[in-house]
Amino acid sequence: MDSVDAQAAWNAVLNHDRRYDGRFVYAVSSTCIYCRPSCPSRRPARHRVTFFPSPQQAEAGGFRACLRCRPQSDQGSLPDRQIEQARQYLDAHADETVSLRRLADHVGLSPFHLQRAFQRSLGLSPKAYQDAKRIERFSALLHRGERVTSATYAAGFGSSSRVAEHASRVLGMTPSAYRSGGKGVTLRYATARTPVGRALIAGTERGVASVSLGDSKEDLIAVLKEKYPHAKLSHDPKGLKRQIRALLQYFYGHRLPDAFPLDVQATAFQRKVWAALQKIPRGSTRTYREIACEIGQPTAARAVARACATNPIAVAIPCHRVVREDGHLAGYRWGLEKKKRLLALERERQEA
Repeated sequence: MDSVDAQAAWNAVLNHDRRYDGRFVYAVSSTCIYCRPSCPSRRPARHRVTFFPSPQQAEAGGFRACLRCRPQSDQGSLPDRQIEQARQYLDAHADETVSLRRLADHVGLSPFHLQRAFQRSLGLSPKAYQDAKRIERFSALLHRGERVTSATYAAGFGSSSRVAEHASRVLGMTPSAYRSGGKGVTLRYATARTPVGRALIAGTERGVASVSLGDSKEDLIAVLKEKYPHAKLSHDPKGLKRQIRALLQYFYGHRLPDAFPLDVQATAFQRKVWAALQKIPRGSTRTYREIACEIGQPTAARAVARACATNPIAVAIPCHRVVREDGHLAGYRWGLEKKKRLLALERERQEA
């Protein structure tokens, strides 16, 4: 094969490694069938396997495509399509409690296999996924001015106790405070000029809750006010002097100290992703799929991308070090130019 050696290909087949899908197919002499590396079928004996760079070459060799993983199709394998079908079903029945059995019957999988495959693919169980989507709708309704009670039921929560249980963990404050734009919440903030533009640090007495990047102090403060229009914003450069200094030193090659505490609300999955990002060496990059493998959920690349997109702490949680599978820069909530500049700065400091 041109793209991967035989031993690497065989390891990919043994590990059902989706990263190699599209790079080669493997054919089995005893069945005359060829498959994707990630095909969930039983693994054949090594001596019966031949590798081909493409489905066309496997078919030219007399093999036919596996009906389970459909290696000649760009629509994904059957399990992938079933998980996507399950996700769409949950979205379409957002105002209902969908049991695992009901969802499994809909997509034609057993509850056990659905639970395991859904978790691997999206990084969340079906129940956790539906709760996360409800919180998204709940937050949007509160931002539009809906009352907490009406937003609770419109988002699909069955009771105020259930929404309070989830919202306080995800929103970082009570639903009432969130609806009021942070009423009763005090956020200290300070801004500083950095090599990639202006940075704003905002936080509480427990730690830094936000590090955002922008082109001007006014824009950054406006975004903070838009998110928390009724919060008490306290310009406190003196109180945040240590955090500002640590952030600026970071741009010049220093590590962020352990005394840079964070006060960030997140799901368990987000925390796993963000912890993996913090392990990436300065100046290096990883793909979303590599991060998914790092946290032990190799098929959760899309969920990893979502966790990166919701990261509220620029630089300290370095989502700028994650790139697409082809090595090109992917989206960055503070702008691709800043992402490019951050990586260039890190590489310059590494080489210095």
